[in-house]
Amino acid sequence: QVLLEESGGGLVQAGGSLKLSCAASGRFYAIHAMAWNRQAPGKQRELVAKITSGGSTNYAETVEGRFTISMDRATNTVYLQMNSLKPEDTAVYYCSTDASRGPEGWGRHEYWGQGTQVTVSS
Repeated sequence: QVLLEESGGGLVQAGGSLKLSCAASGRFYAIHAMAWNRQAPGKQRELVAKITSGGSTNYAETVEGRFTISMDRATNTVYLQMNSLKPEDTAVYYCSTDASRGPEGWGRHEYWGQGTQVTVSS
């Protein structure tokens, strides 16, 4: 079982910045990727940014150039630096991880955090 603890959400004015953190703990053999997703009221959950264990990243078009995802492999923590925030970035942000429980991908599963609220006022 992998536990994900998110922090860093809050209220910020448009144009401001926030940094989200998510630490993975529990029993796992390897983390293959970590990601940030978000869900705004009345909308489907969407992928915001993803980083693999090898350091490859990809971003949603709506946040490209404004958000930066990074990962500290020593502490299994993923960060999302969010700059130039817009009201449309308001959502609950969820951390997720793709982790396995043994070698060769044994017991590979996706785990999710509880979410942290980000509100951007205009």
